[in-house]
Amino acid sequence: MGTVKRAPSRRMGTSALTLLCAMAILTAPGLATGAAFAAPAAPSAPAAPAAPSAPAAPGAPAPEPGAKSLEQVRKEIEDLYRQAGSATDAYNLAESETKAQSERIVQIAKLVVAGQDRISTLKDRAGAAARAQYRSNGLPPGARLALSDSPSDFLDGAGRLRQGEKATTDLLAELNRTQADLERYAKDAGAVWQKMEENRVKKEAAKKEIEGKIKAAEDLESRLAAEEKARLLQLEQEAQYQAQTAWLSSGAMKDVKGLASDAGKRAVQFATAQMGKPYVWGAEGPASYDCSGLTSQAWLAAGRPIPRTSQEQLRLLPKVALKDMRPGDLIIYFDDASHVGMYVGDGAIVHAPRPGRNVTMAGAGSMPIKAVVRPDA
Repeated sequence: MGTVKRAPSRRMGTSALTLLCAMAILTAPGLATGAAFAAPAAPSAPAAPAAPSAPAAPGAPAPEPGAKSLEQVRKEIEDLYRQAGSATDAYNLAESETKAQSERIVQIAKLVVAGQDRISTLKDRAGAAARAQYRSNGLPPGARLALSDSPSDFLDGAGRLRQGEKATTDLLAELNRTQADLERYAKDAGAVWQKMEENRVKKEAAKKEIEGKIKAAEDLESRLAAEEKARLLQLEQEAQYQAQTAWLSSGAMKDVKGLASDAGKRAVQFATAQMGKPYVWGAEGPASYDCSGLTSQAWLAAGRPIPRTSQEQLRLLPKVALKDMRPGDLIIYFDDASHVGMYVGDGAIVHAPRPGRNVTMAGAGSMPIKAVVRPDA
């Protein structure tokens, strides 16, 4: 697909052309370049003021003194969802660690079984040696050797004696090593179980915090009238539009011309195919996702497993400069790295925003950027 020309910053935002550009990005087979970018769609203009109405009838309730404005409510709801997002990262990390620890427990159990089988075999060998000695009337090999009348039998027996002594020594050494291994496995298993319990406590605490924050946000929104909810969504879109416009006007995208790698194209194609599916905290698909669930599964589909959480993605994946960004890279947002989206080119990301919203496309600069990381560096 040809590169889309950058619109002059003073004329960004016309919705029809922008929407066509955005959809062209998402359906392009190669997503070959991020050099050009579309301005975010301008939010719909507020409806014209209604004609003055008649004075309210006596007794109509007046607005409560000190009541919060709708913009204040929007910011409070946004903050609650951000806190829930941070707790979701903690929950996901504990879940991921618990999974790894469970796999380690299974490995240890297999080692224990193998060790026990080995000890049983060694004991059988030791028992066979004891029975052989019993059949020789209990005389130790040295005594039988000394009583031999034949020099050749004596020398032959001496060789077998040395071999037998070495075999016995090796048998005892191996038995001791295997028993020491079993003791170490038991110790390792105990440590892993303790970590699993710690992670269970972390998960429970994070779950409680997530549910509390989401419920508080939903309670705030539930008290709004239908018209206020519609206006709330418009305010949210306006805030994103203003942030994206300011980001583009700063020249942030001026030098961004990176081409998607083959793996990056596959990751983008997977992520954009999930658009319209709901955000659910802790979800990794296929019916719903949280923000890092979407990005981790997209890169898994591209053949590159990456860390599960946005904070671990920031910590463990190679960082790249914004000017070197290319489709498929992950953009980490906010100081606490509590959100992540996938850059798809043309100044846009695909992401799972928050509870109550679906996987969608947004401006890459519509939230404060902390870093850009590359899964296939």
